Amino acid sequence: MRRLIFVINMSLDGCVDHTKQIVAGEGREYLQYFVDLMLHAGMQIFGRKTYELMVPYWPDVANDPSSSKEDVEFARAFQSLDKVVFSRSLSPRVEGNTRVVNTDLREEILRLKNEEGKDILVGGVDVPSQLITLGLIDEIRVIIGPTIVGEGRRLFDHVLLPDNFPLKLTETKVFGSGRVALRYLTRDVV
Repeated sequence: MRRLIFVINMSLDGCVDHTKQIVAGEGREYLQYFVDLMLHAGMQIFGRKTYELMVPYWPDVANDPSSSKEDVEFARAFQSLDKVVFSRSLSPRVEGNTRVVNTDLREEILRLKNEEGKDILVGGVDVPSQLITLGLIDEIRVIIGPTIVGEGRRLFDHVLLPDNFPLKLTETKVFGSGRVALRYLTRDVV
């Protein structure tokens, strides 16, 4: 069974609005972390809002001769993955290797997890929150930035969790910029 991995950037005070989390000096190490994740995955899942933030931004970066080598590498890894967008309002006609789905989230995710292939990455807030509530996330990777934003949407603001949702920390990575990546498993945690 394919693993479903939720990946999100967050400020120290829990803000997940990426426009408020600018950290100077991100550089190659930070982008390489995400490139490595994508190289070990076969698919990305988004809601409409996150998808529209990522596309056309990263495809444009891949084709822009002024883009940095690191940005182009990330953009190409991003473009290489199949994408599934859960949306009732996005046109079913999308470019490239993207498919829009407006069927039952739980059933579609279970179907995708049972297919042969590499892991599945999920980003954003709304869709992952629903998947956490449904108990379908296998791993959570939170990358915490060294910033306090003071406002904006918070991670897990509207997630209906059981009284206790234990996680097992399996890896930490500190980046030169001060960001810290935390990797948690949600299964077999005792």
